[in-house]
Amino acid sequence: MKEYKYKINGNAYKVAIGDIENGIAQVEVNGTPYNVEFEKKETVKTVVAPRPSAAPRTQTGEKVITKPAPAAGGAQVKAPLPGVVVSVSVKVGDTVKASDTVVVLEAMKMENAIHAGRDGKVAAVNVNAGDSVLEGAALITLE
Repeated sequence: MKEYKYKINGNAYKVAIGDIENGIAQVEVNGTPYNVEFEKKETVKTVVAPRPSAAPRTQTGEKVITKPAPAAGGAQVKAPLPGVVVSVSVKVGDTVKASDTVVVLEAMKMENAIHAGRDGKVAAVNVNAGDSVLEGAALITLE
């Protein structure tokens, strides 16, 4: 037991503190034993929302962002993640197979080959090399 001497309002107290288990301390004040229960503190966790990433920029530094276009007849090849278009390997009228690479997209310093996803004919090319795109943006429209 640890012993302490206190003086409160001119009165002397001899306090001995014993074992503390499950928030209850064995305390003796001037020879009289007491069980002292500690107040339980509630733990509050603060959740920090992730900081949104900056919009991708073109090679000239402009904030050119292609937003997802509404579906306009035909299947669309969409950007699976935000990034910058490195190259477009098809043009309107080309016939493509599902496994053909139609666009190369740079995201997080890595080049990603975007495939057509299905057989078809290119009806529209919605992006150019150097364009910044958001996730879900329509890159190519197939008939």
